[in-house]
Amino acid sequence: MTETNMIASNPYDGERRAGTVGFPLPGVSLRIAEPGAGALLPQGEVGVIEVKGPNVFKGYWRMPEKTASEFRPDGFFITGDLGVIDADNYVHIVGRGKDLVISGGYNVYPKEIEAEIDAIVGVFESAVIGVPHPDFGEGVTAIASLTPGAKVSEADVLKALEGRLARYKTPKRVIFVDALPRNAMGKVQKAALRETYKGLYGG
Repeated sequence: MTETNMIASNPYDGERRAGTVGFPLPGVSLRIAEPGAGALLPQGEVGVIEVKGPNVFKGYWRMPEKTASEFRPDGFFITGDLGVIDADNYVHIVGRGKDLVISGGYNVYPKEIEAEIDAIVGVFESAVIGVPHPDFGEGVTAIASLTPGAKVSEADVLKALEGRLARYKTPKRVIFVDALPRNAMGKVQKAALRETYKGLYGG
């Protein structure tokens, strides 16, 4: 992150585990907390990653309110990334807090669903978002683009996901687009997708 520089790394000596970001660097403290109240979570539970150390910036230039809102009273910076520390102390990043979908009272992490959809033959890439839903609060919704010449339907995607995801994680709709919207940094603009499809379920 710009605000923290490097936080963690897979070890130079030792097992480098794919899908993880390894361990906090020397001098860096990392913990997992509830996104709202900030209560610390036990190992193995998903929450927001908070860090503290000499690599962390002092605050936002001439923005004391923003600085105060993104630091805990004990000096830990709230990264906004969702993560988990596994039984062997490897850190995993599972998504951004602002992209978390809460559907029917369940927390749904888009990255997990996107990985399953992206593995389907013919799918180029996908983005999973939460869209207002009258019954579930937010409806899990997948927006996907296909590889050139591929013929994949919404039913094909949902069929492929059967047995691979819990029912509450399965998208209620799969919508196909030519390309996902991106910002100047190349990141998918999920906020734009949420705005575009906010009326999808009539919520």
